[in-house]
Order: sequence, then structure tokens, then C-alpha cells
Amino acid sequence: MVLCHGLSATRRYVLHGSTALARRGYRVVTYDARGHGVSDPAGDGYDYARLTHDLERVIDSQCADGPLVVGGHSMGSHTAASWALANPARLAALILIGPVYVGESRRSDLHEWERRARVLEQEGPEAYGLVAAEGFDDEGAAATAERLARDRAGLHRRRDAVAEALRQVPVSSPFDRIVDLGQVTAPALVIASHDRFDPGHPYEVASRYADALGSATLVSEDDDEPPLAWRGSRLSRVIADFLEQHGIGPGPPSAGGPADPDR
Repeated sequence: MVLCHGLSATRRYVLHGSTALARRGYRVVTYDARGHGVSDPAGDGYDYARLTHDLERVIDSQCADGPLVVGGHSMGSHTAASWALANPARLAALILIGPVYVGESRRSDLHEWERRARVLEQEGPEAYGLVAAEGFDDEGAAATAERLARDRAGLHRRRDAVAEALRQVPVSSPFDRIVDLGQVTAPALVIASHDRFDPGHPYEVASRYADALGSATLVSEDDDEPPLAWRGSRLSRVIADFLEQHGIGPGPPSAGGPADPDR
């Protein structure tokens, strides 16, 4: 299983440190996207074509031949979907957590991404956390969003590289149209968040992805709960239960070595 993180996050922020999937026997591969975490800055850019190529390279080096589970959060979900569309024969299941891409970005959105990039680059993690928490109606959710964004921002070796990704990824397209996802025939799980707690990952968009995928399973937290996407252990259990319901159990170790939940 390969899971990709979101924009401005790191590999530890897909499952938030949970090892529940590994304990159930799944080999989970995660990695820092180009320019994020400890990965090198990208001299050739941060669009989805390059992110998808990076995912392909990780799969080739870390995973055994045969179908595998691929997924991710936000930017990572778009990257996983892009790879899935190009590699249908290798896909055992698709896990999409908090997708946001719907087509062309609005000009106001692009201004906001530029603002976030500038704050991260010039003012650092504390200020970035405050900006990331804007727009929340729920105070508790805002505090959690601030903490997560601040902590993530502090893990990057090169904040300037992440700032450049913040400028480039939102203007890139992982695929042409959401309806293209109808080409995916493997089992698909879409994790949605309620807007009160996570307005940056609209429930309606996740629902559109699930509809486009046809037979996808759409799962979310209860109305009064924090986003499922933020709770690594619970999220891991939902993923494992979904895979097992579809007869997709843990596979053999890859030629790349023993299981490493943090890779």
C-alpha cells in the first residue's frame, strides 16, 4: 500500500503516526513529496505530472509486482488518482482522502495560495499555522488546524521549496475532469470531511468524486466529530475494514525490504 500526503504536509501526516494498518499486516509505504520534509527541492517544478512520476518511481523501487493499494490525502489523493487512471492493471484499490480538485482554480484561491506561500517563506511555521486556521467556524477545529499546519511546517528542511509547491500545485491538473474517474474499476474508498470542521476539503467535492467513481464507498465522521482524516488510528481502521470487505488482505513483502510504516 502506498499513501501520499497533502500539500505542505509530510509523509507522517497521512495516517498521523498510526501503525494500525501495519499491525493488521499491511505494508504501508509513505514518502515526502518533492520539496517537502527531507526530500530535495525540485528544479523542474511541482505539477501533478511530476508528482505522479515520483509516485511511479516510489512504487517501482519499493513495491512488489502486481496490483497494489494506492491513495492519499488532498494533493496526495489527486496524485494517487492520476496514477490509478494511468495504471488500471496495477490498481487493487484506490483510497482518496479529502480531495479538492474540481478543475480550474478560482483567482481568489490562487491569491490565497500565494499569500500562504509568502507567509511560510518569510514568517515561518507559527505565522503559517495562524493563516491555515482562518475560515473555520468551529474554534476547536481551528485550533487543531493551526497546530497541524504549524507542526507540519516545522518539519520541512527547505521552506522555500514548500512555498514554491504552494504556488505551483494549485494551478496544476491531475486529470482533465472528475468524470474521468469513472474509468477506475477497482474498489474505491472516499473519505469526506464535514465543512464545519474542515472547510478546505469540502464534503461536496468528496461526494462528487464518489459519484464519479461509480461503486465507491463514501465515508465521513459523525456531524459532531472532528474530521476522520485527522484521526490516524480511526482512519486506518476504516481503510483496513474496507479493504478486507473487498477481499484485499495484506500482501507479501516487496523486494525492497521489510515493512516500514514510515517509508
